[in-house]
Amino acid sequence: MVSCEHVLNNLSDFIEDDIDGSLRAEIEAHLKKCRRCSVLHDSLRKVLIIACDERTFEVPAGYSDRLHAFIDKHL
Repeated sequence: MVSCEHVLNNLSDFIEDDIDGSLRAEIEAHLKKCRRCSVLHDSLRKVLIIACDERTFEVPAGYSDRLHAFIDKHL
């Protein structure tokens, strides 16, 4: 069985389905038994879903101009 540290090091690849089948199976087994890693996995997956949905973040009118002015002022 894989450790929490190993799961954390491979969590992004696990979510993106970019790992080999045996490691995927080991991580899935770990997630079933480890509440901490399971919560982290679920939270990260939800954040990615929200962040990738462009409809979620509608930028208010004029925001881009205000952002650029702020950056110019502080850099």
